[in-house]
Amino acid sequence: MKANEIRPGMALNIEGNIWLVVKIDHVKPGKGPAFIQTKLKNLQTGANNEKRFRSAEDVDGVNLDRRDIEYLYSDNTGAVFMDMESYEQSTVPADVLGDALLYTKPNQQITGLVYNGNVMSVELPAAVDLEITDTPPGVKNATVTNVMKEATCETGLKTRVPDFINQGEMIRVSTVTGEYMSRVKD
Repeated sequence: MKANEIRPGMALNIEGNIWLVVKIDHVKPGKGPAFIQTKLKNLQTGANNEKRFRSAEDVDGVNLDRRDIEYLYSDNTGAVFMDMESYEQSTVPADVLGDALLYTKPNQQITGLVYNGNVMSVELPAAVDLEITDTPPGVKNATVTNVMKEATCETGLKTRVPDFINQGEMIRVSTVTGEYMSRVKD
């Protein structure tokens, strides 16, 4: 396929490595030909890279299967996921997943990116609901202020929440920025 057909979420084979396209910009400089600037994530090592392609350049696309998988547990070798169709378990090294495990609870179903039968990476939803396990006590009637305090969630994620949020409450957190979005009502 041509480089101008690249879209975020696609996978490319570059020099024998599988890279996931995270971000793409079409750039038309005032002088010279247009090019495609991409941010890539290596699915085998977790490394990030930026690469520039000429618009007419041929690139080698890779078909990744997107399957429902369940996060089971983590150990010293990485995170263990189970394919919901075949019930096969795969271990993904923690360095490849990056911060994804901070947004994932055990027994939670997410989308896995599978290549040749192996889970290479995961796609997180835009936001997740997490329980606050540690935060200083809230101030009574602090609902009108925008004072933020540090809070730790059940997965170990540290974020800043409004002063009226207390320990044991559920909050919605953005998986893109890691920021508090709202309180979750039962």
